[in-house]
Amino acid sequence: MTLVPPPTVPAPRAILFDAGNTLVFADRVRMAQIYRSAGVGWEADRFVSAELAAREELARRVSEGHVGTEPHLWRDYFITIFSLSGVPEDAMDEVGHLLREEHARDHLWTHVEEGTGDALEVLARQGYRLGVISNADGRMEDVLIRTGLRELVEFVIDSEKVGIEKPDPRIFREGARRLDLPPEDCLYVGDLYPVDVVGAWGADMSAILLDPAGRLEFPVDRVAAVRDLPDYFQGR
Repeated sequence: MTLVPPPTVPAPRAILFDAGNTLVFADRVRMAQIYRSAGVGWEADRFVSAELAAREELARRVSEGHVGTEPHLWRDYFITIFSLSGVPEDAMDEVGHLLREEHARDHLWTHVEEGTGDALEVLARQGYRLGVISNADGRMEDVLIRTGLRELVEFVIDSEKVGIEKPDPRIFREGARRLDLPPEDCLYVGDLYPVDVVGAWGADMSAILLDPAGRLEFPVDRVAAVRDLPDYFQGR
């Protein structure tokens, strides 16, 4: 059965967000330290381009039926990043080991892109209710507290804590329930089409896909970054 998107909501009452690679991103300073500790050169622009390409490949694989949080799927995601960002094959195991150690010690997804917090504040002033629904490891609320974003949203649903993960429609419906709104009045913003957009549609929410490079071809409205959302909703 082909999933048909719900009608576009001209003015949703609530906007719900993915967290990783939507509100928060890998800390480039700490990633650079990991690379250099393994004797690998670091180029920030090359890393960003590699991460975008890896995200697109991840979306393709999830579209083929893989589960988004399977360890091998995320392993391949990072192998793609390493390969495209200049990590030699004989250094990949070391970089991967250092990355896992650092992420276990202190969550790596703590970089907030310029304009993200300002955009959330503008959306709230415009009357939208805001929340977060994330496939995460139980630490996402703490991450958002540290980055200053938690105070800008009403709640954070972490899949590890509720025992449901996207694209299961139940986790999206839980977000609507916490707002005491029907799912049809909510819109979800995320970076992975088969996980975020298709999952939201399955819960009768509308959705927007983040497409920083402007090269994704999916049947859904797209913006480059969260900071672009106030303009997107202007006049709706």
